[in-house]
Amino acid sequence: MALAGVSINIKRGEIVTILGANGAGKSTLLKTISGLVDHEDESEIFIDGRSISDWDPHQIVEAGLSMVPEGRDLFGELTVLENLMLGAYPRRARGEETTNLDHVMTLFPKLAERRKQMARTMSGGEQQMVAVGRAMMSAPSILMLDEPSLGLSPLLCSELFKALAKIRKSGVGILLVEQNVKQSLAISDRGYLLETGRITGEESAEVLANDQAVLRAYLGGITRLESRRSERLSTREILKSNIHDLIKRAEQRQSDHITTMRLRSGDTQNRQRR
Repeated sequence: MALAGVSINIKRGEIVTILGANGAGKSTLLKTISGLVDHEDESEIFIDGRSISDWDPHQIVEAGLSMVPEGRDLFGELTVLENLMLGAYPRRARGEETTNLDHVMTLFPKLAERRKQMARTMSGGEQQMVAVGRAMMSAPSILMLDEPSLGLSPLLCSELFKALAKIRKSGVGILLVEQNVKQSLAISDRGYLLETGRITGEESAEVLANDQAVLRAYLGGITRLESRRSERLSTREILKSNIHDLIKRAEQRQSDHITTMRLRSGDTQNRQRR
């Protein structure tokens, strides 16, 4: 899915969720920010006030942005500890490996017990913990996760989201793409609604979690948020209406933002970098 007209921002110590139906462009958005998908020259991506729009993926990680991809991408023949230490290669994390590893083990105590276990022998939930832990070993300022709870049991989902809440408290900003809407919004501060490659709404997580239009949007129905600044319509009126006010995007506060992405004109080119 190509992206166009996308403008998002993430602050330190907050969780932002991207909502949208399958195929809306959520994964493409994360890959674009990570440098894994090419984008138009006029697109702008900043972290800590520095433009990283033309940087390669490894340079973006060095700048403080790490991603946990869908599918985890672990090295099955390596141990848990070896997989974790692979995340410590950026220069920003060197010299802090022990501190960062202790932090990861505090987030996921099971990994401390199984540090010598081969990654391929672990359950899906445990592998996801390793994937998140590996990303945290790079000491990121921003952590992005693509469908982290996919295929996990309710218990492991709960453990994962508790860990994300702790990561947020440590001052890391989190950008989350997640199919479990209720749980993701429960720990989020804000959310964006993405429709066919475009941002069509932004609101607080609390408002989104209580808006039936959002649920229909996520399930592929109505895809535009009703403005919270206008009078709330009844469900019957919503279904009869073909026009929905879009929520005005929040004003950019560059001094507070840690990551900003703007695709002002043209589309991303859905080409994977090799």
